[in-house]
Amino acid sequence: MTVAPLLYEFPVDAGLKALKFRRKLQYAPMFARLLLHALSQVQDDFDVLLPVPLHWRRLASRGFNQAAELGRPLARDMGLPMLRSVIRHRPTSFQTGLSARDRNRNLVHAFTVKRPVAARHVLIVDDVVTTGATTRHLAAELLRKGAEKVSVAAVARAI
Repeated sequence: MTVAPLLYEFPVDAGLKALKFRRKLQYAPMFARLLLHALSQVQDDFDVLLPVPLHWRRLASRGFNQAAELGRPLARDMGLPMLRSVIRHRPTSFQTGLSARDRNRNLVHAFTVKRPVAARHVLIVDDVVTTGATTRHLAAELLRKGAEKVSVAAVARAI
């Protein structure tokens, strides 16, 4: 299941780009509240929340992970722990401007789940879902390591 309550068009795209690229971290709690409201409409049994991890180099250059900025208040408000045993071990190119095929290829073997997942249902959090390649690759690794079910919450979906 994927929950993405907004379309990635103006003004949402401008707000998410400001959060991600212009360090407007004050936007994250507002977007997290929108996600919380959308998720409250779905009756589900999430055990743990996982913000899409950034590679350590991208995290160092940006200074923060926008998915983690969305995930922290969401985890707090939902009473969920955050899964911290997942890394993006391979640096990937920016997905922007890539075709669906290239997005998929870009993410092959990008994520590592460092230990078995004890949670039954993992909620992956990201800012935008375009083709779903990122969350698909991440979900596959989580399922391979023991998760029974994986769902996705993103602020927006590309049209």
